[in-house]
Amino acid sequence: MAETKLEERVEQLEALLSACNICPKDCGNDRLKDEIAACYSGRLPIVSSYTAHFGEEPCLSGTNGAGNIFFGNCNLRCVYCQNYQISQTWKEQRKNEVTHERLAEMMLELQGRGVHNIGFVSPTHFAPQMARAILIAAKQGLRLPIVYNTNAYDSVEVLKLLDGIVDIYLPDLKYADSDAGFQYSKVRDYKERARAAIKEMHRQMGDELVFDEHSLLKRGLLIRLLVLPNDIAGIEENLRWIRDELSPRTAISLMAQYYATNKAATDDRYILLSRRISEGEWFDAVSLLEDLGIGEGFMQEYESASYYYRPDFTDVEKPFKDIRDFE
Repeated sequence: MAETKLEERVEQLEALLSACNICPKDCGNDRLKDEIAACYSGRLPIVSSYTAHFGEEPCLSGTNGAGNIFFGNCNLRCVYCQNYQISQTWKEQRKNEVTHERLAEMMLELQGRGVHNIGFVSPTHFAPQMARAILIAAKQGLRLPIVYNTNAYDSVEVLKLLDGIVDIYLPDLKYADSDAGFQYSKVRDYKERARAAIKEMHRQMGDELVFDEHSLLKRGLLIRLLVLPNDIAGIEENLRWIRDELSPRTAISLMAQYYATNKAATDDRYILLSRRISEGEWFDAVSLLEDLGIGEGFMQEYESASYYYRPDFTDVEKPFKDIRDFE
């Protein structure tokens, strides 16, 4: 994207912060004056960690790692969040505020370490700040693909403004039922909002993944589906929606890494989420891929997927295989 157009997009995104509607919660707070929104975030971005990460899909991690930047806070309150130490501890996270210039420096530092991309983890509530920092970094030589790693509770208006800024969309599709979204992530319209957001991502990217000569992803949409106990995620319904409303060639990443943490591990209200998924539940999900004709993307191996990620952001082995290896 040309620098002038990028500057225009950044200004349009920042203007949304004045009566914040950058996510579907539509808080209306003036974050430009540092009013705190429902995500407990104000004017400046919050960065909890940034690192070369080796636990993503192989087309993102490669040999040198994905350059992940973990934003603090979140616009969801998932009771099983594996990163709840940074997503739901807003008082502690406020001390991790950084300037846009510092965020740009982090990107350039990661690029200097040889990472393959810059991945923003939980970027929704900081999309304008992210875009401003990308503009600053681009002027200083940033040339890596930008990955938008999101819970998909995103504003379509914001996503349209990110068209041409983001190279790779990596959304979760958490639930096929909005009642589950309210019970377990504390938003009432997750299904509708996430599907609308992913449709916009698909409009921008289509169903083709574009790789470089080293099999690293340069552009595209890869939808993550985390298998939850007792089929709370509604995997079959979500796969059918992807196939029928997007394309059977849309790439998915089927994930087995769920384990009970945060409130799901301690609160009896979430007893259905209080255990790891069973091997049978995993293979039921895997079998759906063939049954529904889904053949593009990646899947984790059941035995080694759980506990791949510790709160200190230390990587543990999380192997993925190409879905076609299981056909």
